Amino acid sequence: MEDSAAVAGLLFDQWLPAGVRGLIAGALPGGAEDARCLVVWLAAVHDIGKATPAFACQVESLANAMADAGLKMPTKGQFGPDRRIAPHALAGQLLLGEWLEDGFGWTRRESGQFAVVVGGHHGVPPEHGQIKALDDRTHLLRTPGPARVMWQRVQDELLDACTDEYGVRERLGAWRAVKLPQPVQVLLSAVVIVADWIASNPELFPYFPQDEHRTSAERVAAAWRGLDLPGPWEALEPAGGVGELFAGRFDLPPGAGVRPVQEAAVRVARGMTVPGLVVIEAPMGEGKTEAALAVAEVFAARSGAGGVLFALPTMATGNAMFPRLLDWLGHLPGQKDGDRSVLLAHSKAALNEEYAGLMRGSRRQVAAVELDAEVERWRPSRETGASAGLVAHAWLRGRKKAMLSSFVAGTVDQLLFAGLKSRHLALRHLAVAGKVVVIDEAHAYDTYMSVYLDRVLSWLGSYGVPVVVLSATLPAFRRRELAESYAGVVSGAAGFGEVGSAGGYPLLTAVAPGQVPVVESPAASARQVDVRLEQLDDDVVVLADRLAAELGGGGCALVVRNTVKRVLETARVLRERFGDENVTVAHSAFVDVDRAENDAGLLARFGPPGRSAGRPAGPHIVVASQVAEQSLDVDFDLLVSDLCPVDLLLQRMGRLHRHQRGPGQADRPERLRTARCLVTGTDWTADVPVPVRGSVAVYGAYALLRSAAVLLPHLGGAQRPVRLPQHISPLVQGAYADGPAGPGEWSEAMGAAFERHQKHRADQAERAGVFRLGAVGRAGRPLTGWVAAGAGDADDTRAGRAQVRDSRESLEVVVVQRRADGVLVTLPWLGKDRHGNALGGLELPTDRVPSSRAARAAARCGLRLPIQFSYPEVMDRAIGELEELYVPAWQVKECHWLAGQLVLALDADCQTHLAGFRLRYSQSDGLEVTRD
Repeated sequence: MEDSAAVAGLLFDQWLPAGVRGLIAGALPGGAEDARCLVVWLAAVHDIGKATPAFACQVESLANAMADAGLKMPTKGQFGPDRRIAPHALAGQLLLGEWLEDGFGWTRRESGQFAVVVGGHHGVPPEHGQIKALDDRTHLLRTPGPARVMWQRVQDELLDACTDEYGVRERLGAWRAVKLPQPVQVLLSAVVIVADWIASNPELFPYFPQDEHRTSAERVAAAWRGLDLPGPWEALEPAGGVGELFAGRFDLPPGAGVRPVQEAAVRVARGMTVPGLVVIEAPMGEGKTEAALAVAEVFAARSGAGGVLFALPTMATGNAMFPRLLDWLGHLPGQKDGDRSVLLAHSKAALNEEYAGLMRGSRRQVAAVELDAEVERWRPSRETGASAGLVAHAWLRGRKKAMLSSFVAGTVDQLLFAGLKSRHLALRHLAVAGKVVVIDEAHAYDTYMSVYLDRVLSWLGSYGVPVVVLSATLPAFRRRELAESYAGVVSGAAGFGEVGSAGGYPLLTAVAPGQVPVVESPAASARQVDVRLEQLDDDVVVLADRLAAELGGGGCALVVRNTVKRVLETARVLRERFGDENVTVAHSAFVDVDRAENDAGLLARFGPPGRSAGRPAGPHIVVASQVAEQSLDVDFDLLVSDLCPVDLLLQRMGRLHRHQRGPGQADRPERLRTARCLVTGTDWTADVPVPVRGSVAVYGAYALLRSAAVLLPHLGGAQRPVRLPQHISPLVQGAYADGPAGPGEWSEAMGAAFERHQKHRADQAERAGVFRLGAVGRAGRPLTGWVAAGAGDADDTRAGRAQVRDSRESLEVVVVQRRADGVLVTLPWLGKDRHGNALGGLELPTDRVPSSRAARAAARCGLRLPIQFSYPEVMDRAIGELEELYVPAWQVKECHWLAGQLVLALDADCQTHLAGFRLRYSQSDGLEVTRD
């Protein structure tokens, strides 16, 4: 009890961000002093439920010693199954509540809001039925008969001792009148959980210390030094002008200045009396990421946030953001004042070279809470160029604790999990409550994900967490939903009309709880691109002929298809026409290491002038899926795209003439100096456009028809071009408006598609609501049943991600090769590690643990199988066949890279058969799946 209390005090003083401490303090009459006192006291009493016969009976020798002192109890066997009704956390909640009620006159409601912290310290606050069941079985709390008095005396003695030791007795009268907000109850629960985990570790707090003469204070100080937990970021309010701020934080290209939207974002943030939500809508390539980080710095200084969470749509976008986050951290002032914990948050982070390098550079090891954990410190090298003091702390890893790191870049799933009823949800809330949250690519989240995002935003607003939302193409109705959710108001609330009707672009929306929203439309940068749209028949031979004509004088074209199947079919024909060396394929069905190398290759060849090298003189064609839409700063002379929702088509257009190449684009081939986008994937000759089946399966017919309708005035050589950025907002708002769109003869088809669309959205919302966390309850209402009927543990696995994304559970495999002699090896084309050692063709013995180098090289070849393998019957069959290659020697801790993985073994020709499909993999094309 003493250890837990001491750790809680240290956590409050040295680890909790100022904003979290302030939120707790604001709910109590004595402010910060009360807050610390309450945290310490709750940590001290959190295990009072162990002082019950239902708990104490578990170890016979110890139980006998207690019985000899008068604490009689039945044996464990005599209790029978009833013992399960009295887990010590629930027992502690009832004991603490009863003590407050009987000894100080509190009501059950008044005591419940404090006692529930004790009841929930194992991750799940009790439910009403559990409380009643234990209320009806008081023999589990105190042995009936003469021993009952002794049990109660001991329980009261412990609670009285803690109350006096930590100065709580004189505060109880004032606390009784408090209506503790639910967010504060959550934070208190989380801090008690963390304190419990640390104080329960025998390496930090030995049961039998060698130095028995050490005082309690010395014991705690030694443990705290051993844990060496990094403190929170203490942001400094950036002084000076916006130009000075950006110059000091970002490596701007020569001659580059601050763009109007960046300057306006910082000005709006500085002008808010209370940090809140800022939505930044601006064109692709306008520097929204830099604007968000600058706003985050301002907000952190004013709110007391101790870190930043950058949430992105995919692992690939998370990987791309991580080095940018590290670079920004390296430019922050005060970085040398202390270590800062950093995390790349997705399931394959350990395979990311940037993050692996951070962990690899450990200078020393210190004790941590898990017995097998070590703290690894990353110190900068000339190669990384990052600032000192960034720590990938071993204790801050794992499913439950990782998000407690100060600076996090990862998938949006990690944020959405804060809206999923699951075990130890309080820890996720503590993690986000202490940060500024940045949500990138907000338009990329469908109705299912938005249900979770909106609920998370409502909780973030209740915590006062500053949030920055970024999007180039955000529908107006979605902007309003985000703002209303954060502000905690009902749909259609007064003052929010302008948020949903504002038509300016770029656009900034600022919202703080209890305040009127502010909408501002800053000037666009001078960069402007006119894109001429043209319909193109959906015939790959027609496409090849057109590309041959367009690229006759050289140049680089991007062809974006909506399915991997169409990518591969198109690439096959184009290679026959242009040659293998002039056609590159990019899609999601590559193993992880090949996908990363593909992205790096695209950036190297098609990136910004001055940063890329070796841009093909042409002709060169990249055939890609949706991976080309996000986070790749690539630039092409010509774009061909399947019809898709207009916001995504605009994202694809952002890869067209993205950068200036010579005066008037003079460095581009003469024929390609005018930006053009050829829209295909649709039968344009029909009375109503008919998108190809694959596109309908991905996006739905309604979104595609609305897109075609708003693009009609721009389609055709004689029509007006799409002017970027001016036309971005009108096109997006038109596509997502409620009114009719398109010619009158489209109305019947549009109406039928709309009905299917509405039914699908309603179905998504209903299914998402099953495990969605409830709304923030009124102050004073205990957290009882907070995560009742929840989803169990939430984690970043394929099953976990399926809980917050409307996607079928997918199969992920590790791809290896089986040589002709039957030996398993890593894929032959893998490169070398940082020491120059080959990674390809390494043997993976099945009778023993492979070398660490071979196992890690194999793990880097993870692959998510396509949707064909997500249907239950096919998935079950595929798992059964994959499990035939089960290697017992790999299922050990020493082989953690491969333990538990499904392994897909390709033959010498990189082919295999699985669940009725033929699979072929190549370094150039990725995975191709055909039916047997």
